[in-house]
Amino acid sequence: MARVTVEDCVEKVPNRFELVMVASQRSREISAGAEPKVDRDNDKNPVVALREIADERVLPTELHASLVQSLQRHVEVDEPEEDGFDAMASNPEFAGIAGQMSEQMAAAAGMAIEDVEEDEAAPAATAAHPTVSYEDADADDKA
Repeated sequence: MARVTVEDCVEKVPNRFELVMVASQRSREISAGAEPKVDRDNDKNPVVALREIADERVLPTELHASLVQSLQRHVEVDEPEEDGFDAMASNPEFAGIAGQMSEQMAAAAGMAIEDVEEDEAAPAATAAHPTVSYEDADADDKA
């Protein structure tokens, strides 16, 4: 490896340890089949990688991202975990089965489940949770 090539690269990447990591990543990319961006001139992959960095054909910032990605063993994905009950409740098949099971359990206990009409349920719901519209709130402020 030519000393001139390394000295040219140190101007682009001042930290020699970082230079080694970045150049080795680019060398691995070339070995994996990436097209070299400079003439090979019978040089090996590490020398080609250093020449690319020296000529600014490959930016070290781009190589940082691929280097970090190649070193990661486990990539965490932030997805909310679904509770077993939430998964079952969102399944329409489960809703029918749950309804049948609750009727069977009620019958076994000597009880009955009755369907409540919407008209009967509405007054109880409004009494338990009164709603205030914006118009009502404004009328109270004016009074």
